Amino acid sequence: MAQTTLQLTQSKDVKFGTSGVRGLVSDLTDDVVYGFAYAFLTAVADKPTAVVLGHDLRASSPGIASACAKAAKDLGVDVDYVGALPTPAVAYYAGITGLPAIVVTGSHIPFDRNGIKFYTASGEITKADERAINNAPVTLPASFSTDLSPPNVAAYEAYCQRYLDCYAGCLEGRTVAIYQHSSVGRDLFADLFQRLGASVLPLGRTDQFVPIDTEAVSREDHERAKAWASEYEFDVLFSTDGDADRPLIGDAAGQWLRGDRLGVLCAKALGADAVVTPVSSNSVVSECGAFDRVERTKIGSPYVIEGMQALTSCYQSVVGYEANGGFLTASTIDVEGKTLAPLATRDAVLPLLALMSECRKRTCLVADLDAQLPAIFTASDRVKGVAPERGQAFIELVVKLPFELAETLNLGELVATDLTDGCRLTFENNVIVHFRQSGNAPELRCYSEARSIQRATEINAQALAFAVGQI
Repeated sequence: MAQTTLQLTQSKDVKFGTSGVRGLVSDLTDDVVYGFAYAFLTAVADKPTAVVLGHDLRASSPGIASACAKAAKDLGVDVDYVGALPTPAVAYYAGITGLPAIVVTGSHIPFDRNGIKFYTASGEITKADERAINNAPVTLPASFSTDLSPPNVAAYEAYCQRYLDCYAGCLEGRTVAIYQHSSVGRDLFADLFQRLGASVLPLGRTDQFVPIDTEAVSREDHERAKAWASEYEFDVLFSTDGDADRPLIGDAAGQWLRGDRLGVLCAKALGADAVVTPVSSNSVVSECGAFDRVERTKIGSPYVIEGMQALTSCYQSVVGYEANGGFLTASTIDVEGKTLAPLATRDAVLPLLALMSECRKRTCLVADLDAQLPAIFTASDRVKGVAPERGQAFIELVVKLPFELAETLNLGELVATDLTDGCRLTFENNVIVHFRQSGNAPELRCYSEARSIQRATEINAQALAFAVGQI
């Protein structure tokens, strides 16, 4: 038996990002994967009786899941294998069974990469847990092969029942178009929405993995949604990223809603008292005046969860969301007399059902709900292939010389600087430019905010062009 520590694997660029471990598939070797799973089960989960194991539809995911299963078995931990399921479904099942969980997924990042997410019975692991995993001693075996048993369908049914109990009939008479692509939840969504009364229109299914990023929707997906709206009649268009924890929701005209505006609509529909969201989210959450407390955090679900937990003793209904639309609940939510239990991890289904339920109450369309929010719009995009050190050097330059950016883009006077995560600059006329190096992939992200989508998009393109010229 060889002894090593997980810190040695960091040199291969397999490390924790904003949510879970990420890296190139070529670097996610059996020993590295085994090591992370072993360290989680020993240093954080404390050698449980069993662990829930699931994965997405990437070609590399079953093999990585097998190495995780091997680590569990070597520790005498039973594996409750639930197969290919949405990440929130695996996390929810883990919570109700009182078990930790491991989900193999690269979420929205490119096909040549993958990752692993870890959950205790109470939800996502914390940043402190990440440090414990990185520092845990690991015993590696002579071989890593093991077989995965047939999937347990209990997790699938438990996740569906969560929404059947609270939103029964909410989609009656509605047509829900599902952009299925390679989302791990594509079949579950069709089944669930039909059981909630909807007519389901499946679209765009593919066996080739598609890295949908709900925070930076591609031009092709914007055009695809418009084309579908012209060809078909539907009430709402629904999709997710690869592991189905981030929603992508479009109206009847094929116009995708920004995830951070969607988060506000969902929080309002649920009657939330306090909302926690990253600093990159649209300012509409504060300006709409719907919530008693709005707390801003660094980007990443662990920070949102930490922020929510800090507020649960002060507010009855505490929720959170990320700019990508993934929605989290820290409190029990009352849904017309039915109880929705907390799920402190990103979820894609709740925003859709909350919105469609609200549309039914108000006899309105999805576009009408969005139009009632203040006219504050965000555009976001990224520069790919930017190494972390290059991106960070550029951000430090912007912090030191913000006026160069302001002059180049004709943004006017600098009003405020926020360094919570990256560099978020607020200029006159409520214009915001926010640069941040991604924690999941080698890319520099930029979020721009203005009082029209056209202006926000224009500023975003100019800001990214400025960045390219400086990097």
